[in-house]
Amino acid sequence: MEPILRTEHLTFTYPGEEHPSLGDLSLEIARGSFVAILGHNGSGKSTLAKLFNAILLPTGGKVYVDGMDTADENNLLSVRATVGMVFQNPDNQIVANVVEDDVAFAPENLGVPPQEIRTRVDAALRQVGMYDFRLHAPHLLSGGQKQRVAIAGVIAMQPKCIVLDEPTAMLDPSGRREVIDTATKLCREQGITVVLITHHMEECVGADRVIVLSNGAVVADGAPKQVFPQVGLLQKEGLRAGHGAAARCAACPRHGCADRRAHGLRLRRCRCRRPEKVTTDLHR
Repeated sequence: MEPILRTEHLTFTYPGEEHPSLGDLSLEIARGSFVAILGHNGSGKSTLAKLFNAILLPTGGKVYVDGMDTADENNLLSVRATVGMVFQNPDNQIVANVVEDDVAFAPENLGVPPQEIRTRVDAALRQVGMYDFRLHAPHLLSGGQKQRVAIAGVIAMQPKCIVLDEPTAMLDPSGRREVIDTATKLCREQGITVVLITHHMEECVGADRVIVLSNGAVVADGAPKQVFPQVGLLQKEGLRAGHGAAARCAACPRHGCADRRAHGLRLRRCRCRRPEKVTTDLHR
């Protein structure tokens, strides 16, 4: 089966810059997978996200979305209908004064019939757990709720892939959990390919695959249990686990251990027993 996203010797250099943000990058992302792209600021991960959606076009090499060359102008609308984008700041993505109107905005612009829009909006809001807020004003929602509305707006377009470009950067821990849980559910239950761009290791725990970027190149690629033990490399890249989702105990059902045990990640102590001493051990 052809991958949903593929790059071949991809290079991108911003105008006026001497060094490329991405250099000779070749990778494939499988359909229906949850892939986390991890890296420090300036690693090239957000640039790659924009190339997946044809917001940016390669200066060298190729990007293919569902077999379509993003550099071909004739493919632009199809590419953006296939890959939906969710950005850092939810306030910058909300365009309407009522939640359901905001979710309807994209399908309206795609020319979807009104009755179909109604169906898509209701379904999308239910998928992200925001249906009960459909008549609310977006500006009264929490940051996590706003980001879930933004995700619903993308779902209403019925994309095959969603790229989330540091969607939790401006959220508190509770909002971050809401967004990551929503993205995981979309992948596992709806079969939507999810690409999560982040610099938080704990957000990558439930992913099928983690790709670590540094200075525009892949320095690690594999399942979390294969990447996280490379402590020296991760520290060199300025990456380390925090005390949020990464501090869940693999022996404690109260803190959602199933995914962590499956990925071979263990913790020394459970925070429900010793909340004052949470110790993370991702590399044992």
